[in-house]
Amino acid sequence: MDYNRNTQTQTATQSGVREFDAGLQAHMQKVYKVMSYGLVVTALVGLGIASSQAAIDLIFNTPLQWVILFAPLAIIWFGFTPQRAHRMSTGKLRGVFYLLSALYGATFSILFVMFTGESLMRVFFITAGTFAAMSIWGYTTKKDLTSMGSFLIMGLIGIIIASIVNIFIASSMVSFIVSILGVGIFTLMTAFDTQRIKETYAYSHGTEANDKMATLGALSLYLNFVLLFQNLVHLMGDQR
Repeated sequence: MDYNRNTQTQTATQSGVREFDAGLQAHMQKVYKVMSYGLVVTALVGLGIASSQAAIDLIFNTPLQWVILFAPLAIIWFGFTPQRAHRMSTGKLRGVFYLLSALYGATFSILFVMFTGESLMRVFFITAGTFAAMSIWGYTTKKDLTSMGSFLIMGLIGIIIASIVNIFIASSMVSFIVSILGVGIFTLMTAFDTQRIKETYAYSHGTEANDKMATLGALSLYLNFVLLFQNLVHLMGDQR
Protein backbone atom coordinates (compact mmCIF):
# COMPACT_ATOMS: atom_id res chain seq x y z
CA MET A 1 0.00 0.00 0.00
CA ASP A 2 2.76 2.41 0.98
CA TYR A 3 4.68 1.45 -2.14
CA ASN A 4 1.71 2.23 -4.38
CA ARG A 5 1.12 5.53 -2.62
CA ASN A 6 4.78 6.53 -3.00
CA THR A 7 4.74 5.54 -6.66
CA GLN A 8 1.64 7.64 -7.30
CA THR A 9 3.19 10.61 -5.49
CA GLN A 10 6.42 10.29 -7.47
CA THR A 11 4.50 10.02 -10.75
CA ALA A 12 2.41 13.09 -9.89
CA THR A 13 5.57 15.02 -8.97
CA GLN A 14 7.29 14.08 -12.22
CA SER A 15 4.18 15.04 -14.18
CA GLY A 16 4.10 18.41 -12.40
CA VAL A 17 7.76 19.03 -13.19
CA ARG A 18 7.23 18.19 -16.86
CA GLU A 19 4.20 20.47 -17.00
CA PHE A 20 6.14 23.32 -15.38
CA ASP A 21 9.12 22.83 -17.73
CA ALA A 22 6.84 22.85 -20.77
CA GLY A 23 5.14 26.01 -19.52
CA LEU A 24 8.49 27.68 -18.87
CA GLN A 25 9.76 26.83 -22.35
CA ALA A 26 6.58 28.22 -23.91
CA HIS A 27 6.93 31.35 -21.78
CA MET A 28 10.54 31.93 -22.86
CA GLN A 29 9.61 31.35 -26.51
CA LYS A 30 6.93 34.01 -26.15
CA VAL A 31 9.48 36.41 -24.61
CA TYR A 32 11.90 35.95 -27.51
CA LYS A 33 9.08 36.19 -30.08
CA VAL A 34 7.79 39.52 -28.72
CA MET A 35 11.36 40.79 -28.47
CA SER A 36 12.02 39.78 -32.10
CA TYR A 37 8.91 41.62 -33.26
CA GLY A 38 10.19 44.69 -31.47
CA LEU A 39 13.54 44.42 -33.25
CA VAL A 40 11.75 44.12 -36.61
CA VAL A 41 9.74 47.27 -35.86
CA THR A 42 12.93 49.12 -34.91
CA ALA A 43 14.75 48.03 -38.07
CA LEU A 44 11.86 48.89 -40.40
CA VAL A 45 11.31 52.33 -38.87
CA GLY A 46 15.04 53.05 -38.86
CA LEU A 47 15.51 52.01 -42.49
CA GLY A 48 12.37 53.86 -43.56
CA ILE A 49 13.51 57.13 -42.02
CA ALA A 50 17.11 56.73 -43.20
CA SER A 51 15.90 56.32 -46.78
CA SER A 52 14.23 59.75 -46.72
CA GLN A 53 16.39 62.84 -46.45
CA ALA A 54 13.29 64.89 -45.63
CA ALA A 55 12.55 62.63 -42.66
CA ILE A 56 16.16 62.82 -41.46
CA ASP A 57 16.10 66.62 -41.67
CA LEU A 58 12.77 66.78 -39.84
CA ILE A 59 13.96 64.61 -36.98
CA PHE A 60 17.57 65.64 -36.53
CA ASN A 61 17.54 69.28 -37.64
CA THR A 62 14.54 70.44 -35.63
CA PRO A 63 13.55 70.39 -31.93
CA LEU A 64 11.78 67.11 -32.69
CA GLN A 65 15.14 65.41 -32.14
CA TRP A 66 14.86 66.03 -28.40
CA VAL A 67 11.43 64.43 -28.29
CA ILE A 68 12.69 61.40 -30.21
CA LEU A 69 15.76 61.19 -27.98
CA PHE A 70 14.10 61.42 -24.58
CA ALA A 71 10.68 59.88 -25.28
CA PRO A 72 11.99 56.27 -25.01
CA LEU A 73 13.50 57.03 -21.60
CA ALA A 74 10.24 58.59 -20.44
CA ILE A 75 8.25 55.55 -21.61
CA ILE A 76 10.63 53.13 -19.88
CA TRP A 77 10.74 55.01 -16.57
CA PHE A 78 7.06 55.95 -16.37
CA GLY A 79 5.21 53.60 -18.71
CA PHE A 80 6.65 50.27 -17.61
CA THR A 81 6.49 50.56 -13.84
CA PRO A 82 5.07 47.42 -12.16
CA GLN A 83 2.02 49.37 -11.00
CA ARG A 84 1.18 50.65 -14.50
CA ALA A 85 1.90 47.28 -16.09
CA HIS A 86 -0.48 45.62 -13.63
CA ARG A 87 -3.29 48.02 -14.56
CA MET A 88 -2.77 47.72 -18.34
CA SER A 89 -4.24 44.99 -20.45
CA THR A 90 -1.79 42.68 -22.20
CA GLY A 91 -2.64 44.22 -25.57
CA LYS A 92 -2.08 47.77 -24.37
CA LEU A 93 1.19 46.84 -22.66
CA ARG A 94 2.42 45.20 -25.84
CA GLY A 95 1.31 48.21 -27.87
CA VAL A 96 3.41 50.50 -25.66
CA PHE A 97 6.36 48.17 -26.20
CA TYR A 98 6.01 48.38 -29.98
CA LEU A 99 5.67 52.18 -29.74
CA LEU A 100 8.94 52.21 -27.83
CA SER A 101 10.49 50.00 -30.52
CA ALA A 102 9.38 52.46 -33.21
CA LEU A 103 10.86 55.41 -31.29
CA TYR A 104 14.16 53.58 -30.98
CA GLY A 105 13.98 52.94 -34.72
CA ALA A 106 13.67 56.70 -35.29
CA THR A 107 16.64 57.31 -32.98
CA PHE A 108 18.78 54.62 -34.59
CA SER A 109 17.97 55.78 -38.12
CA ILE A 110 20.99 58.06 -37.91
CA LEU A 111 23.17 54.94 -37.64
CA PHE A 112 21.99 53.82 -41.09
CA VAL A 113 23.09 57.21 -42.41
CA MET A 114 26.43 57.45 -40.60
CA PHE A 115 27.73 53.88 -41.00
CA THR A 116 28.06 51.57 -43.98
CA GLY A 117 25.47 48.84 -44.46
CA GLU A 118 28.17 46.15 -44.53
CA SER A 119 29.60 47.16 -41.16
CA LEU A 120 26.12 47.41 -39.63
CA MET A 121 25.34 43.86 -40.75
CA ARG A 122 28.65 42.66 -39.37
CA VAL A 123 27.99 44.28 -36.01
CA PHE A 124 24.43 42.94 -36.00
CA PHE A 125 25.64 39.35 -36.31
CA ILE A 126 28.27 39.94 -33.62
CA THR A 127 25.55 41.36 -31.37
CA ALA A 128 23.21 38.47 -32.12
CA GLY A 129 25.91 35.89 -31.37
CA THR A 130 26.93 37.59 -28.13
CA PHE A 131 23.32 38.01 -27.06
CA ALA A 132 22.47 34.38 -27.80
CA ALA A 133 25.50 33.04 -25.92
CA MET A 134 24.84 35.17 -22.83
CA SER A 135 21.11 34.45 -22.83
CA ILE A 136 21.74 30.70 -23.04
CA TRP A 137 24.25 30.97 -20.20
CA GLY A 138 21.79 32.96 -18.10
CA TYR A 139 19.09 30.36 -18.72
CA THR A 140 21.21 27.26 -18.02
CA THR A 141 23.69 28.36 -15.34
CA LYS A 142 23.18 27.14 -11.78
CA LYS A 143 25.00 30.19 -10.46
CA ASP A 144 22.81 32.84 -8.86
CA LEU A 145 23.40 36.06 -10.83
CA THR A 146 21.36 38.22 -8.45
CA SER A 147 24.51 39.68 -6.91
CA MET A 148 25.34 41.33 -10.24
CA GLY A 149 22.08 43.25 -10.27
CA SER A 150 23.02 46.24 -8.11
CA PHE A 151 26.37 46.64 -9.86
CA LEU A 152 24.78 46.52 -13.31
CA ILE A 153 22.00 48.97 -12.40
CA MET A 154 24.52 51.47 -11.02
CA GLY A 155 26.61 51.07 -14.17
CA LEU A 156 23.53 51.55 -16.34
CA ILE A 157 22.56 54.75 -14.52
CA GLY A 158 26.13 56.02 -14.91
CA ILE A 159 26.05 55.33 -18.65
CA ILE A 160 22.73 57.13 -19.08
CA ILE A 161 23.99 60.19 -17.22
CA ALA A 162 27.30 60.23 -19.10
CA SER A 163 25.50 59.84 -22.44
CA ILE A 164 23.16 62.74 -21.71
CA VAL A 165 26.05 64.97 -20.62
CA ASN A 166 28.01 64.00 -23.71
CA ILE A 167 25.17 65.21 -25.93
CA PHE A 168 26.15 68.73 -24.91
CA ILE A 169 29.95 68.42 -24.61
CA ALA A 170 30.40 66.07 -27.61
CA SER A 171 33.60 64.46 -26.31
CA SER A 172 34.91 61.61 -28.44
CA MET A 173 36.81 60.22 -25.43
CA VAL A 174 33.67 60.13 -23.27
CA SER A 175 31.80 58.48 -26.15
CA PHE A 176 34.52 55.83 -26.47
CA ILE A 177 34.54 55.09 -22.72
CA VAL A 178 30.74 54.93 -22.57
CA SER A 179 30.70 52.50 -25.52
CA ILE A 180 33.29 50.22 -23.88
CA LEU A 181 31.39 50.19 -20.59
CA GLY A 182 28.10 49.76 -22.43
CA VAL A 183 29.26 46.62 -24.20
CA GLY A 184 30.32 45.04 -20.90
CA ILE A 185 27.21 46.06 -18.98
CA PHE A 186 24.63 45.08 -21.60
CA THR A 187 26.39 41.79 -22.26
CA LEU A 188 26.14 40.86 -18.57
CA MET A 189 22.63 42.31 -18.33
CA THR A 190 21.51 39.83 -20.98
CA ALA A 191 22.47 36.88 -18.79
CA PHE A 192 21.12 38.53 -15.65
CA ASP A 193 17.76 39.39 -17.20
CA THR A 194 17.37 35.96 -18.80
CA GLN A 195 17.82 34.26 -15.44
CA ARG A 196 15.45 36.77 -13.79
CA ILE A 197 12.77 36.14 -16.45
CA LYS A 198 13.13 32.39 -15.98
CA GLU A 199 12.79 32.65 -12.21
CA THR A 200 9.94 35.16 -12.35
CA TYR A 201 7.82 32.69 -14.28
CA ALA A 202 7.50 30.54 -11.19
CA TYR A 203 5.85 33.39 -9.29
CA SER A 204 3.34 34.52 -11.91
CA HIS A 205 -0.05 32.89 -12.10
CA GLY A 206 -2.55 32.66 -14.93
CA THR A 207 -2.35 33.35 -18.64
CA GLU A 208 -2.88 37.12 -18.33
CA ALA A 209 -0.15 37.51 -15.71
CA ASN A 210 2.31 35.39 -17.69
CA ASP A 211 1.57 37.32 -20.89
CA LYS A 212 2.37 40.58 -19.11
CA MET A 213 5.52 39.07 -17.63
CA ALA A 214 6.52 37.89 -21.11
CA THR A 215 6.12 41.40 -22.50
CA LEU A 216 8.13 42.94 -19.67
CA GLY A 217 10.79 40.28 -20.13
CA ALA A 218 10.87 40.97 -23.86
CA LEU A 219 11.38 44.67 -23.10
CA SER A 220 14.40 43.92 -20.89
CA LEU A 221 16.06 41.68 -23.47
CA TYR A 222 15.15 44.04 -26.32
CA LEU A 223 16.88 46.94 -24.57
CA ASN A 224 19.95 44.82 -23.90
CA PHE A 225 20.12 43.84 -27.57
CA VAL A 226 19.62 47.26 -29.16
CA LEU A 227 21.90 49.08 -26.71
CA LEU A 228 24.61 46.43 -27.08
CA PHE A 229 24.27 46.85 -30.85
CA GLN A 230 24.47 50.63 -30.61
CA ASN A 231 27.64 50.56 -28.51
CA LEU A 232 29.30 47.98 -30.74
CA VAL A 233 28.47 50.07 -33.82
CA HIS A 234 30.24 53.06 -32.30
CA LEU A 235 33.27 50.89 -31.58
CA MET A 236 33.40 48.70 -34.70
CA GLY A 237 31.26 50.37 -37.37
CA ASP A 238 32.78 51.90 -40.52
CA GLN A 239 31.60 55.43 -41.12
CA ARG A 240 30.55 56.47 -44.59
